[in-house]
Amino acid sequence: MNTAHILRKGLLVFLGLFFSASLWAHGGAAGTDTDQCKFELEPGHWIHYTAYQPVAYSAEEFCGALPGTSTKTQLVFDYQDMRYRNMSIEFEVTKEPEGTRVFFQPAAKHKSGTVNLELPNGVPEAGKYLIHITLVPDQGERLDAHMSFKAGAGQAIGKNNILLYVFFAFAGLYVFYLSHAGFKSKVDEAIAKLKKV
Repeated sequence: MNTAHILRKGLLVFLGLFFSASLWAHGGAAGTDTDQCKFELEPGHWIHYTAYQPVAYSAEEFCGALPGTSTKTQLVFDYQDMRYRNMSIEFEVTKEPEGTRVFFQPAAKHKSGTVNLELPNGVPEAGKYLIHITLVPDQGERLDAHMSFKAGAGQAIGKNNILLYVFFAFAGLYVFYLSHAGFKSKVDEAIAKLKKV
């Protein structure tokens, strides 16, 4: 085995690890503390939020920015704390800064720990929205927590997607280089000239 072959295999292993899905989980950061879709309902008690627009963006999950308006939207909340399963919780979505109500679900207990809010027509227009989550205890004061999101900005291409496109373009050129002798000889000549300089 020559050195070039070993370097080539090493580069492919490195690129495979670099583009690994598990390595980029939660934006490439370690742990879940950087989870943008997790917020504190009460000190030390968390809830996870994920938004879906299954008609317009069937395989995508969203959090703080929904690309579409006037399309079916699902807001899914997962209680990360068992105590909320026995509490009545009320959900409301308002358009900000006007405070216009877009969606409301009366207080109810969700024994499964997951709440799926269906907005059949989504949000009506682009802009900022606020999700109000209100804990309605059997006794004591109501506790209101908020999470904002923006809607209608369209689907942006993420940094990870751009890196993936560059990788596949590079891989395609490499396959073309290996399979076409004329192209390979021209590339080899250009590299030889660069080495002399």
